[in-house]
Parts: sequence; C-alpha cells; structure tokens
Amino acid sequence: MRTTVMTGATSGLGAVAARLLTADPEIRLLAGTRGKQVDGAETEQLDLGQLAGVREFARKIIARLGDSKIDILVLNAGISSPGDRPSTEDGYEVVFATNHLAHYLLLRLLTPHLSPTANIVVTTSDTHDPKINKLAAPHHAYADLLARVPDGGPAKGRAAFRAYASSKLCNLLTARAFAHFTEAEGHQFQVIAYNPGFTPATQLNREAGRVIRTAMRTLLPLARKFMHINSVDEAGRTLRDLALGEIRPPAGRIYASLAQGKLVWPDPSRLAQSNDAMTSLWQESAALVDMRPL
Repeated sequence: MRTTVMTGATSGLGAVAARLLTADPEIRLLAGTRGKQVDGAETEQLDLGQLAGVREFARKIIARLGDSKIDILVLNAGISSPGDRPSTEDGYEVVFATNHLAHYLLLRLLTPHLSPTANIVVTTSDTHDPKINKLAAPHHAYADLLARVPDGGPAKGRAAFRAYASSKLCNLLTARAFAHFTEAEGHQFQVIAYNPGFTPATQLNREAGRVIRTAMRTLLPLARKFMHINSVDEAGRTLRDLALGEIRPPAGRIYASLAQGKLVWPDPSRLAQSNDAMTSLWQESAALVDMRPL
C-alpha cells in the first residue's frame, strides 16, 4: 500500500489524478479539501488561506499515518486571482499565501513523515517564464515583498496575473530548494515541479471577476482552432503518472512541462534557475511561517 497525501483533489486536473489514484487498490489517498469529499479517499479539512489550518491539517494527517510513511506528496491546489480578499487571516497577500506559503509550510511539516524514496510533485506554471508570459512575468521572488498586501484592496488585472505568476515561480523554486537541501542530507526523494500548461477547463479562475470568466468562455473555442490546449484529462493523467513515478525525470532535471499534450523537460526561466533566489525564498518563507530553515 502506497500512502498519498494531496491538495487540490476536488476539481480540474487534480480531480482527474485523484480519481485515477483511488482506482488503484494499492493506493491510499489522504486529501485536503474545503469540506468536499473525494470518492475513494480519506479527507481532512484544509483551508490554505490559514496557516493555523495548515498546521492542524498536518497534525491530523500525521495522526492518520500511524506508523506508516508518506510515499507520495502532491501539492497541487491553487488560485489564480485574489477575488475580493486582498489578504489571508495571517495578513499575507492571498494568492502568494495560498499557492506558495501554505504549501511550503505543509511540505516542511510533513517532511519527517516522508518515506526514504518518496515522490513529491509541486504544481507550477509556465507563466513564471518571461519568454512565455510577456504580459506580467514575475519581477523577483522575494517572499517578504510578495507577502505584502497591495494598497487599496485586492490586486486587479495585470497585477493580479503577476501575483499568480510570482506564486508559481515560488512553487518551482521551492521544489528546487527542497530537492537541493534533502539530497545534501542523503535523502533519495524524487522531486518534480509540474507545469500542466494551458488547461483552462479548471477552477483556477473561480475567484476571477465576471469579465475574465466570460472572456475565457468566449475565446476558448476560437483558441482551440489554432493551438493545442491541454485537456484536463491529459493534465490529470500526467500528474498521476508523475506522482506514481511512472514517469521519471532525466538526470539533472526537475521541471516537467506538458506542451501540446507531450511532457518535456525544458529549462525554467533564468530567475527560476537562480540559486540565490532559491535560497533566499526558502529562508524568507521559513521566517514567515515561524520555522527554521533546513
């Protein structure tokens, strides 16, 4: 029996991956949700907008584990827009806190309970890369700055998109840092930062305004005529394969990207490759969640 802990299992590509995982009788799935059930899984309440809630979720998961270890950890949940909430209860910008900081904390809390050869998959996005996101690419990965709440309310338009892209850069850097630090300690984890590509039939835009949601619905059929858009099923199946280790990264690669239905292992952006950015993000994130860096 392989024990799997997962966020983002109730909708979109995560729901597809969860369904495929629970279809395997050798998989035990523990899912963090906001009250929704996942067929075939054991669920615990998890609100990624509350660091206290993340700690409570981790405590309950550890209690459920007993003497067993986590074989697979999938950090997939996320939002793309702050909606009407500029900040979390902890006072941090909501997209950064939900997409990055909560998952960073969860990863740190569950690390002692990972099996020696655990697979860890963190969902990121190619929007972190200025070569792809020419509209609102991240300017930096300083956690102290990204955690600040914008003056005047929630970020809108380009600023909101940049906040999302920046949080996805943080996800990628976190995966790199975790692989770097744990490998130095002698662990044999497989760590992958997974970009599912443009997969619009998800609920990432559930917090977006009505104009953005309407535009997505209107433009999507037209876009399908001129470009390959990854389906939710494609993205979810790939997430499941990565989680199970059925797809393994080439030597020295950590960033997996689903492009035109095919998984490739490209270089991430220059900023995502920066060891200075990786280290400072890890240390600053530790301070924000009141933990020591590794």
